[in-house]
Amino acid sequence: MDQVPPVVVITGPTASGKSAVAVELALMMQGEIVSADSMMVYRGMDIGTAKPTISDMKGIPHHMTDILSPDQDFSVASYKEQAVSLITEILNRGRLPVLAGGTGLYIKALVRGIVYSPAAVCPDIRERLKAESQDLGDELMHRRLVGIDPESAVRLHVNDRKRVLRALEVYLSTGITQTEHDRRSQKDPGPFHYRVFGLRTDRARLYDRINKRVDDMMRSGLLQEVIQLRNQGYLQPGTTAAQAIGYKELVRYLDGNGSLNDAVEQIKMQTRRYAKRQMTWFNHMEEVEWLDVQAMDDARTIARNIQKELHSSSRKV
Repeated sequence: MDQVPPVVVITGPTASGKSAVAVELALMMQGEIVSADSMMVYRGMDIGTAKPTISDMKGIPHHMTDILSPDQDFSVASYKEQAVSLITEILNRGRLPVLAGGTGLYIKALVRGIVYSPAAVCPDIRERLKAESQDLGDELMHRRLVGIDPESAVRLHVNDRKRVLRALEVYLSTGITQTEHDRRSQKDPGPFHYRVFGLRTDRARLYDRINKRVDDMMRSGLLQEVIQLRNQGYLQPGTTAAQAIGYKELVRYLDGNGSLNDAVEQIKMQTRRYAKRQMTWFNHMEEVEWLDVQAMDDARTIARNIQKELHSSSRKV
């Protein structure tokens, strides 16, 4: 069998330590890191996305972070195109591409070679749905999607207005649900061989890490970051960045809805729920090789185990 270039993917739920493990693995194996996080692409959204600092990076090149302003949208198709180009460049430099992140759609698009061909939609339907969402609210629009495309409705948060409306307009324009459209999407395996390693730990321990990380983010200035972004005209309703956990809750607080403590508790709860959805998503991906990281808490030990696994499997080929 012809050898294909290897690409390592480090994934798992939020707060599982993916970024640190990816850095340690890149140090061991002459790698460069490609982010697979849909919110790290935005400039100025640093604390709330747990974006690695210069110190965290330890001199390892990082790609696909800080490439857009928070008022821009970014599709899965655009991510895949840019990531494939970067992976090729990294391999051409004789280095190992290491993808790190927990955005399931990004990872699935690369690993399974899904080519997303956007469905044509009717502009009139799009405008009508926007008007209806303003009048009826997000909850009723999401409820409508449950009746049309329950699989998409389960995957999308009730407040993710942009994607809920997109799923509705695809169906109303084409008569085909977004779920079915995605199933029919063309697949191209691509020129790479992906090894996907998932970091898994006890749920109670993960939730404790999440709660502590949110507290650390608040101490590090997350509220001030949100205020600065708002003062710059960002985090407007309907934009993708405004839906990011940690940002939308603090925007509500700044708009006079509840106390700061309420907002922080909401961030923790929504992050825990997001971690649960991530685990469900990746448990359905048979490509993921799970590592129980509870017994090896430091990133270097986890990275060394991944390195051993990569070397072991390469000797078997």
